[in-house]
Amino acid sequence: MSNLSSTFAALGDATRFAIVEKLLQEGELPAGELRSVGQISAPAISRHLKVLRKAGVVEQRIDAQRRLYSVRPEAVQAIGAWSMSYRDFWQKSLDRLEMALIKESKKK
Repeated sequence: MSNLSSTFAALGDATRFAIVEKLLQEGELPAGELRSVGQISAPAISRHLKVLRKAGVVEQRIDAQRRLYSVRPEAVQAIGAWSMSYRDFWQKSLDRLEMALIKESKKK
């Protein structure tokens, strides 16, 4: 769970979330192309990428002079598995609410 906590903490920042969304949509990108997520300096992008790497959300690949970044599939899978584990809870809760509303409407 602590790894998932780190993942959510890293994604809690709007800029880092935007970086991850861009990487998910476009695939592996060099750090310079990630500056388009907002008015942000190259050093700031580097700091955000470092947080994402430490949290295990993105990985870095070195290609000569370039640093290429991509989202780690394991991080996305962990988020998906966590959210799906609560799907049954919410579905059952909504089903109970629906039954209560039907029962109440029949009383009227």
